Amino acid sequence: MEQPEIRIILVDQQELVRSGVRRLLEDMPQLHVVAEAGSGEEAVELTHTMKPDVVLMDVHIPGIGGLEATRRIAAADSLVRIIVVTLQADDPFPTQLLDAGASGYLTKHCSIEEIVDAIRTVTRGERYISADIARQMALSMLPGREESPFDRLSQRELQVMLMVAQGQNVHDISDRLCLSSKTVSTYRYRLYDKLGVENDVELTRLAIRHGIVGLVGDS
Repeated sequence: MEQPEIRIILVDQQELVRSGVRRLLEDMPQLHVVAEAGSGEEAVELTHTMKPDVVLMDVHIPGIGGLEATRRIAAADSLVRIIVVTLQADDPFPTQLLDAGASGYLTKHCSIEEIVDAIRTVTRGERYISADIARQMALSMLPGREESPFDRLSQRELQVMLMVAQGQNVHDISDRLCLSSKTVSTYRYRLYDKLGVENDVELTRLAIRHGIVGLVGDS
């Protein structure tokens, strides 16, 4: 009996990356890339219109970013499986992304065979986390680990922090997250208090020190 086709959307800000992954995936049986997106907003819209089975989601995409895009897609359609793809195994936020609704987590250094394995695994309703990321997650829970100040942030605070660190202003964040400017400002000042900083510049410097802004820039 022939297996049903698995419909996929690729989300990455780099067109060259999307094209390369698309060619590799479409050489595999039953896998079909139905669309590509270069931003968080585009990913949400295309998922709504194209109804894929799987979304391969780059964490650090422009606009609302991979975390918020994952949250919105998962909230709108529980049948869509989202596999997060990150540049480094020690990305600070695997737990938050899985909590937001992701079913899988891979690094960009994985093989095409592992990507295919992850796609087939999540379409069966199971989770797939690559070995290197699972190892980092396990290490992060060991006693004595130095806690990152970002560990204390809620999912929404984390999203606002990432957008501030990317240089987006209050108006942009307000529009993209569908929040009032006053609410965004409240989140910013709450971030200052939790992170022990006084302004956006200090917040961004702290994010750089913990590798967060560097990961954004590298994707």
